[in-house]
Amino acid sequence: MEQIEARMKQLRETIEYHNKRYYENDAPEIEDFEYDRLLHELIALEEQYPVFATPDSPTKHVGGKADAQFTPVEHTVVMESLQDGFSEEDIRAFDKRVRDADVKPVYIVEPKIDGLSVSLEYENGVFVRGSTRGDGRVGEDITANLKTVRTIPMRISVPLPYLEVRGEVYMSKEVFLALTAKQENEGEKPFKNPRNAAAGSLRQKDSRITRERKLDIFVFNVQQIRGETLGSHKQSLDYLKKLGFTTVPFYTPCDSIDAALQEIDRIGQQRGQLPFDIDGAVIKVDDFAQRDVLGSTSKFPKWAIAYKYPPEEKETTLLDIEINVGRTGVLTPTGVFEPTLLAGSTVGRATLHNQDFITEKDIRIGDTVIIRKAGDIIPEVVSVVRHGENAAPYEMPKFCPSCGEPVVREEDEAAIRCVNPDCPSQLLRTLIHFCSRDAMDIEGMGEAVLETFVAKGLVHTADDLFHLRKEDIAAIDRMGDKSADNLLAAAEKSKQNDLSRLLFALGIRHIGQKAGALLAGHFGTIDAIMDATEEEIFSIDGFGAIMAKSVVDFFALPASRELIERFRESGVNLQSTVEKIDNRFEGETFVLTGALSKFTRKEASDLIEARGGKTASSVSKKTSFVLAGEDAGSKLQKANELGVRVISEDEFLSMIE
Repeated sequence: MEQIEARMKQLRETIEYHNKRYYENDAPEIEDFEYDRLLHELIALEEQYPVFATPDSPTKHVGGKADAQFTPVEHTVVMESLQDGFSEEDIRAFDKRVRDADVKPVYIVEPKIDGLSVSLEYENGVFVRGSTRGDGRVGEDITANLKTVRTIPMRISVPLPYLEVRGEVYMSKEVFLALTAKQENEGEKPFKNPRNAAAGSLRQKDSRITRERKLDIFVFNVQQIRGETLGSHKQSLDYLKKLGFTTVPFYTPCDSIDAALQEIDRIGQQRGQLPFDIDGAVIKVDDFAQRDVLGSTSKFPKWAIAYKYPPEEKETTLLDIEINVGRTGVLTPTGVFEPTLLAGSTVGRATLHNQDFITEKDIRIGDTVIIRKAGDIIPEVVSVVRHGENAAPYEMPKFCPSCGEPVVREEDEAAIRCVNPDCPSQLLRTLIHFCSRDAMDIEGMGEAVLETFVAKGLVHTADDLFHLRKEDIAAIDRMGDKSADNLLAAAEKSKQNDLSRLLFALGIRHIGQKAGALLAGHFGTIDAIMDATEEEIFSIDGFGAIMAKSVVDFFALPASRELIERFRESGVNLQSTVEKIDNRFEGETFVLTGALSKFTRKEASDLIEARGGKTASSVSKKTSFVLAGEDAGSKLQKANELGVRVISEDEFLSMIE
């Protein structure tokens, strides 16, 4: 019995851990199918050994909870989760429970969209609030972000006094694949599946980021309605369509459990061809009066069940490993396989992520491997079945396959990276960053223009931007003489920028705007920086060992020094032009928080740095002052907890006068 109790305790802890990873961090570590197996094992044990069950068991609540960064929303109608089934036996057992309650149902079978469940509220036909499910009773107000979802109507066709609907926000497969490809190319950790991409996008503080992610929604339930009476699920979905909502794409009435099982099978065969991700099919009792008779448990409605499809896995042969150099210099290995039909499409390639992934699974060219689609979309290697004859352990190349320069792997990083600024594979990304507002700020040199310059062979390095010819630019479609003059004038103006901007524009790993300003302020010239040792750079207050090494490694490359010489010949300023007023804030660190009314954060930072101080993004025991504006949040709270002095804008002005 002790072993049973210990196993139940272990299951509760494991499930709660994965709940947090899935619902709150949007970073799951296991597939849904594996999670569901753990949960059902715990449910079975609690039924068999109720004496060991606990009131706070994850079997008794929905996994998520409201995030403190959003305003809590209390759901007047609980947003329940669904009981899961994994076999025909589970579905037939559900049907028996329904009929044992003296209910003769018509079922509606619909796809279970894999996204983030949300509530949408309308008053007099106007969208007024949107929120996440959270724990089912309290969610998060994400109205601003939901307003960026193109398929959510801001006004419905009938001005009902009040309507609350439930829907699933999702990211289409096409958008998801484009997003993860971009993340891989830029050296970011890609989202694991569309569900987590959608959830992470909806929880952004900046709704502009949410808008860029191109989310969609399927509405699948009426939570509350005033001004109309509805008697069944199918009737409600038909009505929601008339109001202007995008409902689940198909919902099929079935008058028997056999018909429902056939529809589940049909959806399962079709799921690989759907433009969105599903993780199952849902069976619901259609009649609302019958639903009232059946009721709910503490967690699930008794009138519905979700059938979960198992992930499809296939064996294939790894034929080769190709290396792609992304726009940030990250070398990404891609496995090339014997083409295999998997989850509705032919798979011939899959990312192998990095050296650690390859080593952990001991993947070798020629191996027989098991592959599947993570979230039914992205092919991945699950395991090695057997090694190929004479197959040797695979090692990533020591030199960049694009430019031939040595690659580096920094401490605590999985990625292997080419840091050569002239690497052809990184050219466009390098140019976009170089011209950006916080870097050299060359107005008009946006991504589309730079892409055209690269395609036409006008630009091969950042220095070429200062040698463009008017006639070449004017000859490009939709450019002309005026556009050419403006671009050339902007490039010429940027030559006078402070050295700190150029240092940031070079795209040195770990060197942002503040680090660039610290380097320029400490050494004064680019030559002094290039000649500095790791120890000298590390001695700068605010610099770490990794940052110092990154600077030295960058300027150790012959290509980097050649680029600086070309900048010098082009007339680009290579000295610090920032005048230091005094050292009154030397050794002091400021953190800025809240809405400042007397100056922008950049202006405040410049005032601090011109007087020898520095700014930081987070509060710690080393923080000297927290400059707090209106609506200061967690940073102000932490400052009070640590006893850090908090100052107002007026106090700050007194300090600098």
